[in-house]
Amino acid sequence: MSLPPLVEPAAELTVDEVRRYSRHLIIPDVGMAGQKRLKNAKVLCVGAGGLGSPALMYLAAAGVGTLGIIDFDVVDESNLQRQIIHGQSDVGRLKAESAAASVREINPLVDVVIHNTALTTENVMEIFSGYDLIVDGTDNFATRYMVNDAAVLLGKPYVWGSIYRFDGQASVFWAEHGPCYRCLYPEPPPPGMVPSCAEGGVLGVLCASIGSIQVNEAIKLLTGIGDPLVGRLMIYDALEMKYRDVKVRKDPECVLCGKNPSVTQLLDDYEAFCGAISDEAAQAASGSTITALELKDMQDRGENIFLVDVREPNEYEIVSIPGATLIPKGEFLNGSALEKLPQDKKIVLHCKSGARSAEALAVVKDAGFADAVHVGGGVLSWVKSVDPSLPSY
Repeated sequence: MSLPPLVEPAAELTVDEVRRYSRHLIIPDVGMAGQKRLKNAKVLCVGAGGLGSPALMYLAAAGVGTLGIIDFDVVDESNLQRQIIHGQSDVGRLKAESAAASVREINPLVDVVIHNTALTTENVMEIFSGYDLIVDGTDNFATRYMVNDAAVLLGKPYVWGSIYRFDGQASVFWAEHGPCYRCLYPEPPPPGMVPSCAEGGVLGVLCASIGSIQVNEAIKLLTGIGDPLVGRLMIYDALEMKYRDVKVRKDPECVLCGKNPSVTQLLDDYEAFCGAISDEAAQAASGSTITALELKDMQDRGENIFLVDVREPNEYEIVSIPGATLIPKGEFLNGSALEKLPQDKKIVLHCKSGARSAEALAVVKDAGFADAVHVGGGVLSWVKSVDPSLPSY
């Protein structure tokens, strides 16, 4: 389905721009008119991480006139395996600032707008309103639903991408011409059902594959060429090297873009809507959460505890808290872990950041271990506050 160009062309290209974009200009479908549209376009990239890195770099190289970057995080060494817009010297630097510097190095003709802030319900509508197109490089469901809802309410298209281990997905959501993200995923998955990239990992080069597809779709939308991924979900399997696409139809009963929408404004709390952890886990963790420093004090005092690491074996191999026994979360969910827990010791659970251990804690408490606790912040907190010599991941 071809769509009209998203933006009007700029008045002209300078001599320097003609030189720079000559390989675009000699493509009949792009030509002078298409390049002028790119020059006149304003594109916001949500996130300067795995997907945002290749997206920002190729949007800049393509000559998109105004590039917005929104990211509140700082560059960590673990980012460098896939977030290629940052380098070793950028570790500790704000991602938005680091990405902006790389964009300016790639193409000094691009106007870079930095939003060094978290995207929230308080600022998303104002920020989005200044752009023609949104490229979504987020990695959590709460932000994805907020991006979708804001884009639909503002009548703006956005290019979505998702990555996990060896699998990637991409689509274009534009309620005016097709489905929105809620048509594809009406409800977020149950808490803990879908691991994040931080928990499950991602092949670094997969980011380039999906990020470049996002830019390809952005260029098509801005210039009005080709057949955009509106109403189609592109699925990529890097291990099998297979691409396939699935039709996604607009849901007439969609609560946001359907015939009789019930969601007519942003939700008050997208984190609560998506449920970072289940209600059972939140209830179990209430009053039963200790810090990494408190765990260290318990160990130093020789308290009678049984420390359990509920992560996966490959994570345990990277870094582990001394004295911890590995029992993956899945064994708690299927019940097989319970027979491994001693009755005469206080059970202390931990994971990488605290979410998985809270889910396991709910199972343990339900089994009668009333005094069991878990470590808020998990291994990340231990490395930060107890033993910085250990590797983080």
